[in-house]
Amino acid sequence: MKRGAIVALVLAIWFAPAPEGLTPDAWRLFALFAGAIVAVIIDAFPILTASVLALAAAVLTGTIPAAGAYEGFSNGTILLIVVAFLVASAVVKCGLGARLGNLAVMVFGRSTLGLGYSVFVVDAIIAPAFPSNTARSGVLYPLTLSIAEAVGAAPGSGSRPRLGAFLMFSGMASLALSSALWFTAMAGNPLGAEIARTHGLEISFGSWLVAASVPTLVAMAALPWLLFKVIRPEVSATPEAPRAARAALLAMGPLSRPEKIVAVTFAGMVALWGAAATLGLDSTAIAFLGLGALLVTGVLTPGDVAGQGDVLVTFIWFAVLFSLSSQLNELGFMGYLGERMANRLGGLPPAAAGVALVAAYVAIHYLFVSQTAHLLALFAVFLDVGVRLGVPVAPLAFLLLFATSFFSANTPQGSSANLLFAGSGALTQGELYRLGAITTVFNLAVYLLIGTPWLVFLYR
Repeated sequence: MKRGAIVALVLAIWFAPAPEGLTPDAWRLFALFAGAIVAVIIDAFPILTASVLALAAAVLTGTIPAAGAYEGFSNGTILLIVVAFLVASAVVKCGLGARLGNLAVMVFGRSTLGLGYSVFVVDAIIAPAFPSNTARSGVLYPLTLSIAEAVGAAPGSGSRPRLGAFLMFSGMASLALSSALWFTAMAGNPLGAEIARTHGLEISFGSWLVAASVPTLVAMAALPWLLFKVIRPEVSATPEAPRAARAALLAMGPLSRPEKIVAVTFAGMVALWGAAATLGLDSTAIAFLGLGALLVTGVLTPGDVAGQGDVLVTFIWFAVLFSLSSQLNELGFMGYLGERMANRLGGLPPAAAGVALVAAYVAIHYLFVSQTAHLLALFAVFLDVGVRLGVPVAPLAFLLLFATSFFSANTPQGSSANLLFAGSGALTQGELYRLGAITTVFNLAVYLLIGTPWLVFLYR
């Protein structure tokens, strides 16, 4: 029944006349893309099945060229995710992850909620050194995984699955907010600042932090509690956990040789990622360098790499959806949709128009598989329309820029930074979409209700 409904949806859109201003190919690709996303949401197909079927149909019908359909498989950011997945496995294999997890449990582990907050705090601290939130996820994921293992909630273990889901989704939600907090925490932030400058708004590291601080810190303070209430982990109080973690650390003894190698490798990768923008280094190449070091030293073996089957599945579906989203953008669908939605707001009071623009900007992200691509396609369009409708430049620009980060958790493919957590096996696709919608609506409400007055105060 569900699969028949998806086929009917795709065919209905496919054979409907393309709206004026859109080419038939853009409209047909939208039919396939929408069908794939809806199929995952209603659990008609797994995300891998839905995405590869959409890709095959798009190429075989001549809707998009083969070269464009496969471009995601050579994208550096997607390769970064795959390599980060492999490097993260070394943290678990050598025992360093268990050590770090026990340390976190010893400090924060008296409650499940405290563990969730620890993920947010660690991410917020390291975020300004990572201009790539994808690279940052490669550091945050193994730590979160280790915490889950330390409290008996490892993904796939069958033990305390809701606790594991809470910790893993906390990682995704944290990355969305830390990227909004710091100017240098997400590659799209400086790009958006350059676009905003054409409207006379100068944004620096300091002014960004001041503007982002109030709404983002409020969201960071409240979101772990909300996720805890929604997911309802099996246990809420773990008073015995710190004592058990301390005993486990004593039993582990001093750092082993593999742990030292992994620690040094990770520290080197973090340092190079932090300096990547200054030194002109490629983040994906840094990840490959780290993987190479682990293979040369024997901490990881080719057999270990071959055993990471989930990495291939994640790589395929994300690369496919990235390609389809990019082709939608190149065919003009994203720009068309943004302009039509924005132009319908003519006649509204400036305040109402501003709210509607930000809400629409967030909602459209369901069609994107890249935060930066979304920003480049629609940020200038929405900002320009808002200014023409009388919306103050600074509050609107900042809210749209913050949204480019905080909406990233709305779907598992909403950001490449999600992939390690989404691929952990701790959450089903349906859970990822449900929790993503709740988190995104919550973030939108916080930034509109608290961020707007704060920005108006700053730029009055």
